[in-house]
Amino acid sequence: MMLIPGRATASLLLLMTALLWQCPLAAAPVPVRFAEGSLHGFLTLSTPKGVLIASGDLLQIVRDGDIRSRLVFHFKDGSVHDETAVYSQRSVFTLQSYHLVQRGPVFPEDTEVSLERASGKYQVKTRARKDGREKVQDGTLDLPPDTYNGMVLTVVKNLSGGAGETVHMVAFTPAPKLIGLELVPAEDHKILVGGSEKPATHYVLKPILGIWLKLFASLLGRVPPDNHAWIVTADVPAFVKFEGPLYMKGPAWRIELTSPRWPDRKPPVERQTR
Repeated sequence: MMLIPGRATASLLLLMTALLWQCPLAAAPVPVRFAEGSLHGFLTLSTPKGVLIASGDLLQIVRDGDIRSRLVFHFKDGSVHDETAVYSQRSVFTLQSYHLVQRGPVFPEDTEVSLERASGKYQVKTRARKDGREKVQDGTLDLPPDTYNGMVLTVVKNLSGGAGETVHMVAFTPAPKLIGLELVPAEDHKILVGGSEKPATHYVLKPILGIWLKLFASLLGRVPPDNHAWIVTADVPAFVKFEGPLYMKGPAWRIELTSPRWPDRKPPVERQTR
């Protein structure tokens, strides 16, 4: 075993403290410009090359003045991604609770996450794919008022034209880490809806780790990548597309809206008349 001199030990501890500490960011909640309501959206999850890997639903209901927003993806191999955020929208958006379940062979391990705003309590359950061992982590976090797990796209839709914003997220690695997330408008596009053109804005969602924490994360191979979202900005804003991973160190996938279609049917047989 190699011994480290006292001065070197102190320097190492100072470096590790710098790596793990980051300055708190401003934490003003995002104002409500367009209130959310009940809806049922139909989604697809595909690779960047357009290969369909899962079908999904966005389910929102209004209950006691709060919004319960649930995003569910069912994969072809039976895997499930089930994410629920409950939030209020009384002049500003405020997350109340967050729950995430990921299970099945698509994911490196089965995971269940819960987070409560009022108490700050969290719990993370993971089950290893190889031996089935379950690990449980729980504790409390001091959550800033602009913590927006499970509702970042809602927040992006409410940014004023051309404006950016910085909010917070709890990244579960599986241990929870509070990080900043910068919502940056990158460029404007024209998209086609039927035969009409609509303006859309591309937003880049950039995790803010700080220089030292980013270096530490890169050494561990856990630097979270930028995510991307496209929002129609004409009249009432609407989600168009998202690109990014659904789990730590996962591949970048694409979420898009889709329209219901009738299954193929054989034409009805005409009844013979005498």
